[in-house]
Amino acid sequence: MEIEIKIPSVGESVKEAILAQWYKKDGDRVRKDEAILVIETDKVTLEIVAEADGILKIKVFEGETVAVGALVGVIETSAAASQAIETKAAPSPPASEAPKQKPPEPAVSDKAAVSHERQMLPPSVRRLAAEKNIDISKIAGTGPGGRITKSDVLLYLDSGIGRQVSVVTVSESRKTDEESVTRKPMTPIRKRIAARLLDSKQNTAMLTTFNEIDMSRAMEIRTQYKDIFQKKYALSLGFMSFFVKAVVEALKSFPELNAFIEDGDILYHNYYHIGVAIGAERGLVVPVIRHADKLGFAGIEQAILDYVKKINENRLELSDLEGGTFTISNGGVYGSLLSTPILNMPQSGILGMHKIEKRPVVIAEQIVIRPMMYVAMSYDHRIVDGREAVTFLKRIKECVENPERMLIEI
Repeated sequence: MEIEIKIPSVGESVKEAILAQWYKKDGDRVRKDEAILVIETDKVTLEIVAEADGILKIKVFEGETVAVGALVGVIETSAAASQAIETKAAPSPPASEAPKQKPPEPAVSDKAAVSHERQMLPPSVRRLAAEKNIDISKIAGTGPGGRITKSDVLLYLDSGIGRQVSVVTVSESRKTDEESVTRKPMTPIRKRIAARLLDSKQNTAMLTTFNEIDMSRAMEIRTQYKDIFQKKYALSLGFMSFFVKAVVEALKSFPELNAFIEDGDILYHNYYHIGVAIGAERGLVVPVIRHADKLGFAGIEQAILDYVKKINENRLELSDLEGGTFTISNGGVYGSLLSTPILNMPQSGILGMHKIEKRPVVIAEQIVIRPMMYVAMSYDHRIVDGREAVTFLKRIKECVENPERMLIEI
């Protein structure tokens, strides 16, 4: 019996995908629910798991573009069953007739286990492990079925245990004096990002306004309650939840920032679906926190954590990216001090967060040191006037600098 492996539908607008990588080779044994390949569309990356135990037969190779519903391989379950029966049925020779055998070699079996474990790893994990020269067998996985995710590898590196110094000799670093280039085709996600950003620049009257936020009070509250928060919700209290709540409060006062232009009309949204930009290995994605106005700090942090896990495990769905009415992008996690975010069409506004840096500021005629963050808000000038945009950003500043205001809605 053969089980067909087909490219699944990930949304009505997606008609084809690239078969990015097979985790197994042709003829390899696979197990039910084991990830066997990863596909990439212009919006999401998705892993496909085996539907049964058996032997894999590959029909479409890596790098090829295939239509949704296309057959890319089969799993021969009959071969797996017959081999299992033969293994069970093989009688053991009598003790007197049993041939002398060498004792088992643990090192060889260990290597086989590690090899099998590596085959089950997502490509992002394998690539990072190879770059950092990490022994995967020493990392505990937190993904489904104990699988190792990229986050597990990063935590292992941060712990200091996995840090190793790689030695490169001078002769190795000078293997060639010739200039060389590497040409790689753009991935569907990168093509999609490029097209959308160019479209946004060409088809909106985009303008950006800037401000700075004193993060002192938000940091005090975070420090004061982070242990209690962690104990109660098993979540870390981050600054993104402060900004999501502040954005929602500001949007309630300035509905144009939560609206789209559609066929000559202004489409106002009476709900708040906040997109949070997250940098993934294959490109930037913006999953949407739906009805953010109805969520508390814990609900927002949980939603972000869930999305990060789905991205690391290639489980992000197209529905996770649709329906956003406003976007927040945090370049500060990468060290950005100031930048101009580009609108995520058809949205009318996007907030850019940046790194927190201690700077001298004047407060009550005194020069003091404060943890400051520059923020930037890009908006579509066709629907939002400068006064509203500046006041909107000031409202966010007021809410983050005095988080208590958000609780009593003043």
